Amino acid sequence: MSKTIKNVFVSHHHKDDASVDGLTRLAAGKGFNLRNSSIRAKPENQKRIDAKKIPEQTIKRLLRMKMRWASQLIVVIGKETHSRDWVNWEIEQAHKMGMPIIGVYENGLTGNVEIPEKLLDYGTARVSWRSDSIIDALKGASNFQNPDGTPSDKMQSGNVVC
Repeated sequence: MSKTIKNVFVSHHHKDDASVDGLTRLAAGKGFNLRNSSIRAKPENQKRIDAKKIPEQTIKRLLRMKMRWASQLIVVIGKETHSRDWVNWEIEQAHKMGMPIIGVYENGLTGNVEIPEKLLDYGTARVSWRSDSIIDALKGASNFQNPDGTPSDKMQSGNVVC
């Protein structure tokens, strides 16, 4: 099977790092090689970030550089993702760059899950943790699903990709 290579930036809560790895493996099983340019801080660096020892402008500059390399933004939607200011900032930046923005619910989530505000505003797809749904979104399908894969009632989105 030939591999399709996608340069992506995966926006996520740092507690969801294992889901980023799982997403990469899930896509690989369907012939997609996700090359992720997002930042995954080591614990000691995360402590420095949390303690605000790294200037916010430095972090923003680094994130924008990493995002420019990617052609799509994937947001891993976990239980706490909606409360992460950096996730919303990354989504807004991706929108300004004209990127498709794909939300993927973490494996095992059920019921009503709060969605990051900017993902509601700018998302081009929001899909369950199923390889076919994820691949369809990476290929440009604008599907909106609940965590269990059923269609979502809310299809609000302000990002249009041509």
